Amino acid sequence: MAKQKSSYSGESITVLEGLEPVRKRPAMYIGSTDIYGAHHCLTEIIDNSTDEALAGFAKNVWVTIHKDNSVTVIDDGRGIPIDLMPQYKKSALEIVMTRLHAGGKFDSKNYKVSGGLHGVGASCVNALSDALTVQVKREGKIYEQKYKIGHPLADVKPIGKISESDSLKNGTKTTFHLDQTIFSTIAFDFETVKKSLRNRAYLIRGIFFHLKDERSETDGVCNFYFEGGIKSLTEHLNRNKGPLHEPIYMDKEEGDLAVEIAIQYNDTINENVEGFVNVIPTPEGGTHLTGFRSALTRAINDYGKKIGAFKNGDDAVTGEDVKEGLTAVIFVKMPGDKVQFEGQTKAKLGNAEIQTFVQTNLKTFLEQYFEENPSVAKRILEKGYLAAKARLAAKAAKDAVLRKGALDGASLPGKLADCQEKRSENSELYIVEGDSAGGSAKQGRDRKFQAILPLGGKILNTERARLDKIIAFEELKDLITALGMGIGETINIEKLRYHRVIIMCDADVDGQHITTLLLTFFYRHLPSIIENGYLYIALPPLYKITVGKQMGYAYSEDEKDEVIAEIKALAHAGPNTVVNMQRYKGLGEMNPEQLWETTMNPTNRSLKKVNIEDAEHSDEVFTMLMGDEVPPRKRFIQQHAKLANLDI
Repeated sequence: MAKQKSSYSGESITVLEGLEPVRKRPAMYIGSTDIYGAHHCLTEIIDNSTDEALAGFAKNVWVTIHKDNSVTVIDDGRGIPIDLMPQYKKSALEIVMTRLHAGGKFDSKNYKVSGGLHGVGASCVNALSDALTVQVKREGKIYEQKYKIGHPLADVKPIGKISESDSLKNGTKTTFHLDQTIFSTIAFDFETVKKSLRNRAYLIRGIFFHLKDERSETDGVCNFYFEGGIKSLTEHLNRNKGPLHEPIYMDKEEGDLAVEIAIQYNDTINENVEGFVNVIPTPEGGTHLTGFRSALTRAINDYGKKIGAFKNGDDAVTGEDVKEGLTAVIFVKMPGDKVQFEGQTKAKLGNAEIQTFVQTNLKTFLEQYFEENPSVAKRILEKGYLAAKARLAAKAAKDAVLRKGALDGASLPGKLADCQEKRSENSELYIVEGDSAGGSAKQGRDRKFQAILPLGGKILNTERARLDKIIAFEELKDLITALGMGIGETINIEKLRYHRVIIMCDADVDGQHITTLLLTFFYRHLPSIIENGYLYIALPPLYKITVGKQMGYAYSEDEKDEVIAEIKALAHAGPNTVVNMQRYKGLGEMNPEQLWETTMNPTNRSLKKVNIEDAEHSDEVFTMLMGDEVPPRKRFIQQHAKLANLDI
């Protein structure tokens, strides 16, 4: 985008309302008060600096995580205005930092493109920080103001002059420490921040992003700079996959709207599409993704008809078909004051005009690209056509199974010991490894709300499996039937029969392998179960520890000594007392009472909730661990071999 030539001063700042609501209801402004909310706060400050880069005024953004989990963000942009706003008799800097909806982003003359919360971000972070300091370099001087929970401790004042030797003549430096009475944790995750900055470096070509984590003594420094932009990001997303062609790249600007799109198909059956609006990721999609998908499907179909690949309308590929093996990045840039996000945390774009803008321009571009690159066009067409054939074969297989009633909710699998509760929100399904453990679980459960489905050994690796193959696999067919929500194009999360689906496997290598196979199945084929927070992993104990008549359980190696000490204290035992430890090799070694007490009783049990924190990284890990490419998996094993805890 072209650099803006307008002035940026106190007159550019608009004020709408005060700050008090933020501390009362922080989740309304930052989504949550856990680590996700903490990262959201950091993102808001980073976005203010990124906006300066998008507008053409900054070349560097520095982020430093300090040992006390405070963070400093610096840019070499223009610096927040510090001049007096006559109507408020306060510095523009103070107004920006202490009032909601105060900032230069409400006026598109100042920021043609912006990613922050339109002036809400900095003030929200200030309100939720027990200490925040802003230093501004402008007009040869350094200005500073300090705050506590959103309140300035003194007026904005100059604290020095910028020396001739200072390489940074202009810019803003913000240091903040989040209020631990608000947040459950403020321990920023280095990898999350690293990915966020890396994505911004991909999206904004020619900008340097620097990250330093002072908490780390070894691997805490990263620098990102990419000339290739989103083409490089697309290639990065396709690591460990077999790309079918070079990235297809489109860059279109009309008036105050711009879009960049990169497309690259690979030889897998999984899709990885990422959308951004002004560097803000939109994991829930929106109008830009809708326009993209429509244009891609129509362009592929039109090309197929033009070259005679489709004999009739029934041969056309669908939107689902063109998803197979698709990797793409859609990056929309538009005036910040015109962006309409659905929800405060900007997960989904709502601007209707963007759908038309993306769809029209991409369709025109692809028509010409396919004409000029017929070999690439035919590869993509063939990929979609094979997906369509597989879809029809899977539908035929599924219909055959349905005719036999095997997926009908009225005929649940014989191995399933269902619960009495009919309300999904109160029901849970234990997926148990082996008939022996399944028998103990069936006897030990609370049959009012706990259902048990035993699996007979390892299941199919579904990383690259299509629907017909999945349905043909007996164990997976039983699982799909028990869940009741369908699979493929018939999925309906509202029909899920259990709102806690719990994987319960042995605490050994085989058990971990089965858990990984099940996670692969849910992630690739029933992701809505994970997205809605319904998938869990049970944590059975590793040890039964007995001292005299006192008994307890340890769920990890680290916990073992602590449990022994507690039991000794309860038994009033001395140093030489005999401690009996039983190492559980499998769930089948526990009798029903022990299994209930340690692993299934809601009062005592420990469950791990499965979340998708980073979709890109999750996709990469599943591809690497469960895909066909051996070298990346071999490297992973070599790098992490010393971390493995093998019970041999």
